[in-house]
Parts: sequence; structure tokens; C-alpha cells
Amino acid sequence: MMGRKCSRRSLMEFPILLIHTLFLLLFPLPLFSEHDNFVRQPAGQLIITPHQRSHSDPQQVHISLVGKEKMRVSWITEAKHAESVVEYGTESGEYSAKSTGEHTSYRYFLYNSGKIHNVVIGPLKPGTTYFYRCGGSGPEFCLKTPPHNFPLEFVVVGDLGQTEWSASTLKHVESREYDVALLPGDLSYADSQQPLWDSFGRLVEPYASKRPWMVTEGNHEIEIFPIIYPQPFQAYNARWPMPFQQSASTSNLYYSFQLVATHVIMLGSYTDFHAQSQQYNWLRSDIANIDRAKTPWLIVLLHAPWYNTNEAHQGEGESMRQAMEKLLYNARVDLVFAGHVHAYERFTRIYDNKVDSCGPMYVTIGDGGNREGLALMFKNPPSPLSLYREPSFGHGRLRIVNETHAHWSWHRNNDTDAVIADGVWIESLSSSQACSIQQDAPNEEL
Repeated sequence: MMGRKCSRRSLMEFPILLIHTLFLLLFPLPLFSEHDNFVRQPAGQLIITPHQRSHSDPQQVHISLVGKEKMRVSWITEAKHAESVVEYGTESGEYSAKSTGEHTSYRYFLYNSGKIHNVVIGPLKPGTTYFYRCGGSGPEFCLKTPPHNFPLEFVVVGDLGQTEWSASTLKHVESREYDVALLPGDLSYADSQQPLWDSFGRLVEPYASKRPWMVTEGNHEIEIFPIIYPQPFQAYNARWPMPFQQSASTSNLYYSFQLVATHVIMLGSYTDFHAQSQQYNWLRSDIANIDRAKTPWLIVLLHAPWYNTNEAHQGEGESMRQAMEKLLYNARVDLVFAGHVHAYERFTRIYDNKVDSCGPMYVTIGDGGNREGLALMFKNPPSPLSLYREPSFGHGRLRIVNETHAHWSWHRNNDTDAVIADGVWIESLSSSQACSIQQDAPNEEL
């Protein structure tokens, strides 16, 4: 049984945050220096997670938010006769509800995927533990729904992969309670080796089956092969469907969702984003429909960072920044998370390459554990826009305490006690009188 560890909220979390804040005030954290004595981690060994259940039992189980008070349960079976059905309830072994869904599969060269099941369950009560079983057989899983009110805690992990460092990151994530995981692209690093998608699904199942994982795509999900497989994201779209229809998007590569007075926008760095594109027009419409009086927090995720002082991937997000930055600035987006660069970097609030107290705070967090190793080289001298940077594996946490304040922290992997290496308190722009929400003119050119 997996359900016994579905919830572990600790009463120590607020004291930990307060102690950390006092520590930062007394002992400010310096910028990363190539002369410090911290030993950087090498790339980790690839982990292959085998299938150890029967052909008809569910594997690679993960959940995601889909609309109000509902979740999608996704899994794979090798047996083609397995049913796309989920039984669930609030007591272990007692399932008072049942939902039926749909299934799909795909082929990539000689690889044939298993039967990919997707079932939407709900309505579900907020802040509640549910026990569930997929396909009428196999192990029981459990999940906990997000709360109805603040506080709300997101875990943010970019460029996760499936190495020893990936496993370390996941253990650090699991060590403390959270509500939803946000992943800004580069999940499995399968890179067209389709069995690695299966291995990745099995690696993350103990975590992704308990809390909703909301993802967007990275460059390692593209997986095209000229002429034979010209359409990108075939495996990604089949295995990780997100709630794009619920936000009026036409693509699984970009969408948004609403949770506890927080609006999260997931953008696609590897699909069209110019001013005449479907993604751009969707983003503009999505932002226009946000009521900031009821939704004080606005967060954006994408893969290729718009601001980056690392030597790696310089300028790769620049054309997207030039196309979309003004939309995000006028909407008073609070934070923008990116991956791609295999290091951690936190910027000040920025607009158009300048410090701007009404712009988003930018964070690069492509340090989940990928097989390519860390991006060790940062530009010198440091940019005044960059407040903290370090090439280490880890994960981040955004704890939104109330309508006006949130705490961001970054956790370095090889601190065995999950010591916070960087952290900052954030005030929502919607609460700032100096940063009123700007509206774009319908035909304004950026």
C-alpha cells in the first residue's frame, strides 16, 4: 500500500521559514564565485527503472490538474485489454466512486508504446486524501488534492532527467510537504530512445502519483526525425496530456490553470510565439480574462530563459522575450521560471533588460539532475540584474502564504539535511499601488 505516506504536512514549516529569513538578514548570501570551496557535482549515472508488475497492472502512474475540482490520472499498461477506469474514495480499499476515460498509443520506428490510459476523476474535495486504483487491478495509490485557501506550496524542478542526481532531487522534494509540482521542460531526456520514457515514468511514479505534476515541454521532448517523423512532441503529448482545452488553448504545448487565487501560465518555447501566432493570441486572451482582484498571483513557466548570465545557451530565449515580454510586463506577472540552463540563477525584477520594480522576478532552475551535467561557467563580471547564481543540482519551492506575500527558496541537493541555499520573500505586484495593471491596445505592435 502506498497511501499511508500521502500527506506529511509539518507544523515546523513556518518556524523554518522564519529562522531562514533571520539568517539571511544577519548573514547575506554572496553571489556564486568560482573561488569558493564548494565542490560542484559531476554528471550522474543514468538510472534505468525496470517494470516489475504484471502486463495488466498499471505502471508510470501520474496525476495532473484538469479544470475545477478534478484531476486526470494517467498510466500505461502493456496489456491491450486493460480497462481505462479509476476507482477512488477517501478510505483505503473502499472505493465509492468510479470514472471511465480514454486511451491512446503511438509508434516510433520499431517501438510500440503500451496502452496509455487517461481518466478524469472528480469532483474532488480540496485538501483531501483520496485512495485510488487504476484499471481494476494492481496496487492502490493515494493522492492529496490542493487546499482551498492559502498557504499554497509549489515545488519547481527543471531538466529533471533520470540519473542519480534526479533521484536525489526527488528525495529532497519528498522530504517536505507540497501541493503541486511545476516542471518547466526537459523531463525524461529520452531523446527518441522511447524505452527511456517508460523508465522515466516508473522513476517518478512514487512522487507524481501523489501530487499533481504540471509540465511544459523542453527541447529534449521534440524528438523529430526528418521525413519519417516530422511532427514533434509525439511521445510527450501522448504521455503527458495537460489541461489545455480548459484554458481555451489549441495545443498541449501551452496552457494555463487556476488554483487558490493563483494563475499559472505554461508557455511553449518550441512552438510559434511571434505576434501573429496562435500561442501569442492565446496568451493575450488568457491574460485579458484574469481578474487580478480575485487572482493576486500570476506565475509563468517556459523552458528557454529570457535572462541568463551563464555561458550556456546564451540568447536562445531572446526572440521569445522580444515577442512576449511586454504582454507579461503589462499583466504584472510576478514570477517567471525557466529551465534549459543546467544551473540555478535568481534575478531581480526586470523589464527590457533593466531593473524594474513592476517587472517579473526571473528564476532559472534547470538543475533537476539531467545526464548532461552542470553548466559551470557564468559570465564575469556578474550582471547587476543577477542576484544569486550557482551551478549545482537542486529544486525550488514557492510557498504562497497569502494574497500579498510568498517565499521562494532554492534547495541544493548535496546538503543532506535539505538546507536552503537561497531564499527571498516576494510581494505580489497586484498589491503594489505603484504597479497598476496595464492593458494592451487591441492592435498595438510590440
